[in-house]
Amino acid sequence: MKKASILLLLSFVLAMPLSAAGTQESAAAKEPLVGVSKFLAHPALDAVEVGMQDHLESVGKSVRFDFQNANADVSASAQIAQKFKADNVDIAVGIATPTAQALVNVFTDIPVVFSAITDPLGAGLVTTYDTPYTENTTGVSDMNPVDAQIELLARLTGAKVIGNVYASGEANGVTLMEQAKAATENLGLEFVTAAVSNTAEVMQATQSIIGRVDAIYIATDNTVISALPSVDDVASKANVPLMAADPSNVEGLDFLVAWGFDYYKIGLATGKIIEQLLDGKEPGEIGTVFLTDPTDFELWFNLDVAAKLGITIPDDLKDSAAVVIQDGQKIVR
Repeated sequence: MKKASILLLLSFVLAMPLSAAGTQESAAAKEPLVGVSKFLAHPALDAVEVGMQDHLESVGKSVRFDFQNANADVSASAQIAQKFKADNVDIAVGIATPTAQALVNVFTDIPVVFSAITDPLGAGLVTTYDTPYTENTTGVSDMNPVDAQIELLARLTGAKVIGNVYASGEANGVTLMEQAKAATENLGLEFVTAAVSNTAEVMQATQSIIGRVDAIYIATDNTVISALPSVDDVASKANVPLMAADPSNVEGLDFLVAWGFDYYKIGLATGKIIEQLLDGKEPGEIGTVFLTDPTDFELWFNLDVAAKLGITIPDDLKDSAAVVIQDGQKIVR
């Protein structure tokens, strides 16, 4: 009798961890599943992922993430969207235009959140910026102040001809190229472009225009930005100043100036949208978020490159910079 009691007690004790583990698994399964499709890995888009997670953690939102990387492959973006559908994700997030477009083509019954999209309207992700609307899409735009960027580059360098390399198959790349072209024309400058279809073509495209331009402007074009070292190499050897609209990708390069979004903050804004959706808001109530606060942007100068090219950076601009490179050192202000 005593032996039977001990065996019964032992079986109960041994069962406890299994029961607790089962409860934990059940609780985890109830957490919302967020599928995140990123077009490719580079510092800006990686920072969006981190900021998104950090915001949700800061407000105590427990979710399960499925992170997928399309590796700059449009067909892979479509496959990821189908995977998310098969897995019954609760919210689908597309970081960069091709992945967001793939999600919108597949999902109509759950929220699709786009992030780091230059022109959501032109990309077909929304049909209006006015809220409320009935579509299942919402997200964050990274539309840059292209006019001001081109004006700054011209002011610093005195360039009469500005070059640009862009991805012809990427909606945001085409939009930004057209905006840069209009900005140069408004300033009475010439604009020379070279189109690419993938990152492998970026160096050759840059070489094709380098002898005809006084400066190069690279927008937040994911395909080109991911191959920015190739642009930098060609421009540096030709002593042609380079401006990038994405500061997160210029560290270690011979750029002259970089001015654009802090993509971690775009990630924070994306996380806030997910938080609102989890709290019951409809995508059409949120709409497209545009970041306009000056603190959302960063200005970087490479004073070593400026000295090499004989360019003087005015003190007022240096004082407003978030980062300067001097004597090979990164100085954060």
